[in-house]
Amino acid sequence: MIALDNNRFLSIKMNLLKKIDGNKRKVLTNVFWAMLGKIVSMLGALFVGILVARYLGPAQYGLMNYVISYVTLFSVIASFGMTNIEVRELSNANDNKDIILGTCFRLRFFFSTIAYLILALSLFIYKADSFTTTMILLYGVTLYTSNCFELIRNYFTSILKNEYVVKSEIARTLIGACIKIFLLYIHAPLSFFIAAVVLDSIMVSSGYVISYNKEVGSMRGWKFDKAFVPYIVRQSFPLLLSGAAIIIYQRIDQVMIGNMIDKESVGYFATACKFLEVVLYIPTILVQTITPLLVQWKAEDENKYNVMSQRFINIVVWTSILMALFVSLISYWLIRYTYGMMYIAAVPILQIMAWKVVGMALSSTGGQLIIIEKKQKWAVIRNLCGCVVCVLLNLLFIPRYGAVGSAIVTICTVMTSGYLANVLIPPYRKFFKMETIALVTGWKDLIYIKTFFK
Repeated sequence: MIALDNNRFLSIKMNLLKKIDGNKRKVLTNVFWAMLGKIVSMLGALFVGILVARYLGPAQYGLMNYVISYVTLFSVIASFGMTNIEVRELSNANDNKDIILGTCFRLRFFFSTIAYLILALSLFIYKADSFTTTMILLYGVTLYTSNCFELIRNYFTSILKNEYVVKSEIARTLIGACIKIFLLYIHAPLSFFIAAVVLDSIMVSSGYVISYNKEVGSMRGWKFDKAFVPYIVRQSFPLLLSGAAIIIYQRIDQVMIGNMIDKESVGYFATACKFLEVVLYIPTILVQTITPLLVQWKAEDENKYNVMSQRFINIVVWTSILMALFVSLISYWLIRYTYGMMYIAAVPILQIMAWKVVGMALSSTGGQLIIIEKKQKWAVIRNLCGCVVCVLLNLLFIPRYGAVGSAIVTICTVMTSGYLANVLIPPYRKFFKMETIALVTGWKDLIYIKTFFK
């Protein structure tokens, strides 16, 4: 009976695939693998993270997230805003693939070194306690591992073949989970858990390399072309400034909470953020995965591109609104029956932070269209607006309202940078109009989600 059901399932699956042409099938397959890998990774991280948080308690768990947030502030220097430019260039690459990969890899390594040196200098100036300093320098190794080899993931994304790296990511998730559970079993100290996160980064980077060597070829074939460097740097620099503003307003809150209140409050804030990572990924992966298709439509059919880009914003934004409402309503039960009563102070933070997904949906969809239409040189303005709002309001709200105040600031920040700031930039008023349409009437396109691939 089981064999018969399996055969019937395979038959149905093959019949469905035959109805999809090659390009659409590649997009759907890429979406499936990208979402599967990330969902497995995030759910695994969430499950183990809950166990670790309950073991460490709010104060030590807050310190751990403080360390991660501090290093993340410097990651934008390491990537130099090249991620989306790499995907765009590799999507259009023919015989230049090895030159793009080789040049971008060396640039990433160079900027990672610069980022680590600035990180170390900041610790010397800031003069944190010796344990925190040591942990930050240890976790700083991820500036190399996560950043340099992200290039390989960008390549597979550009050719709609995420499955080649997803399998290695799933394997890393399982191995990493086992390591952390073992650390819980032996009652390891906080430093061991931070080291385990670094090991996670090393494992996933190694998986990318293995996948590339197996499916494409040796990285030794990559070529550095110094003549290509000015183009990449020139194209990426506006996104570097924009990315710096984004990283600051996405991570500075936990650093400011830790410095202005205490590490325990960081633990509550981080707890709310962990649930959001799962929710926030859905609009993000849709944007990243559909980018190659939007690039193709832009080149082949401007009218189709205009129609489908509006529909895409509509669907992503309203999917995010529904998700935000759902998470906000069940926040108490999420915290109560996962992290436990010791983290119950995170409930109001999560209820507010749930709406961050809407602002991020507006920001990511509009931001990707900005890159596709090669208007990214003004993107820094909207993100700087968000950065200014974030820092100034946090300085006002954190002393008065604590971590809840920072959650309110988060919503103000993402709505400013992803939506409101567009009205201040003439070339982006088109995107402001599209986002306004999406917010007001975009719900109508939810029933047509499958037509996006037609």
